[in-house]
Amino acid sequence: MPGDEQQRGKDVALPHDAVAKALSTVDAEWPVRLAELTSAAAALEQLARTEPTGDVAALAEQVIEAISAAARTATQRAHELTDLAQRTLRAHAEVCRRASGDPHRLADWLLNLQLAYPEGPEVQLADYADALGEDGLDRYRNLAREWFAELPTVEFGETGRYDRHRWALLRIMEEVAEYSRDVDLQILVLSKDLSSGWHYLQVATVLQEAGRSGEALDWVQRGLAATGGRGAAPRLIDLAVDECLRMGWFDRAIELRTRAFRDQPRLDTYLRLRALAEHADDWPDRRAEVLRWLGDCPPERQMVRNSVLVRILLWEGEQEAAWRAATERGCTDEVWSALAQARAEEHPGDAITVYRGILDQQLSVHTELDHEDVAAMLEQLRALFHRTGKPDDFARYLDGVKSRHAADRRLLDELTRRGL
Repeated sequence: MPGDEQQRGKDVALPHDAVAKALSTVDAEWPVRLAELTSAAAALEQLARTEPTGDVAALAEQVIEAISAAARTATQRAHELTDLAQRTLRAHAEVCRRASGDPHRLADWLLNLQLAYPEGPEVQLADYADALGEDGLDRYRNLAREWFAELPTVEFGETGRYDRHRWALLRIMEEVAEYSRDVDLQILVLSKDLSSGWHYLQVATVLQEAGRSGEALDWVQRGLAATGGRGAAPRLIDLAVDECLRMGWFDRAIELRTRAFRDQPRLDTYLRLRALAEHADDWPDRRAEVLRWLGDCPPERQMVRNSVLVRILLWEGEQEAAWRAATERGCTDEVWSALAQARAEEHPGDAITVYRGILDQQLSVHTELDHEDVAAMLEQLRALFHRTGKPDDFARYLDGVKSRHAADRRLLDELTRRGL
């Protein structure tokens, strides 16, 4: 009936007119304007249930765009406008699901909406799957992928510029990848930002979880090459080792642990290598190779590597070998202190020599002293001198320290507090 059609036309136009009025009326109080917008959204939702037609879908699109544009320029009420746009988008999805429309046009509109208004509303592909169908989804995915491929990759060490366009495409592609459960799309998205080792780890983890071991290990190798053994490298190694063990590639797993130790020579990386090599019955030869590598180094790295060697020998209970290594090539004060503690029981004279050397060096440096650390070492020296039957020697040594640092009241107060 002509009258019914005219009424439907008025009903369809009403929400849009209400939105336009609410957005353009700047002299009304915000609660009044928000009430008008909410009323318009409610009217649109009613139309979505009773009149799911192409005209209603087109009206919803105009309303969503109008509210989103206002939210982009709003300073204080943006979140309320975005929530309202999200509500209207759900009504639009319902209309599109029930009405027969052009899936290509719908795919284009959804993409353009997100590119124009990255702040929201958020499109959920699951809500539009029926309306888009396979044909529309293919267009949506292919266009998004084509545009995303044009974005530059953020290489390792670079600072990426995440403008609104990049953020929008990133969110679109993440949604497509999640909806389609497409691992290749996930990798495409993640590999656009390789600014740190953690991003390589993300890619490798996705591939590992997808059962694509070879590709996961390739990304680990790329990450290790980029990081130079720093940052996320230990986690990359852990992932690669787990995957190699799962595949039965023990030799490759051991090589990865060996590389991790050489990149970061420490007791903990040594123990991880040892645990794996022992499991593979390959430890004696590996251990000899590691110790040779620690000893065969240029002079500028000797202190660091020899300190690691001494720690390893101490952990393995080879105290005499640790002492020889330290006295022949030196080590850091921290390792010297650990060595002194280990030798104090059976060789107190050696421990005295070590502690005096550390103390004399610290007290001779014209920088801020760690008074508690100095006093603690003097306490240890006192106990060691008493065990060797030479308390008078300690008293003379302590008097010398006090006289040389008579102006350092904080040190003298700390010594007094400890009864020294």
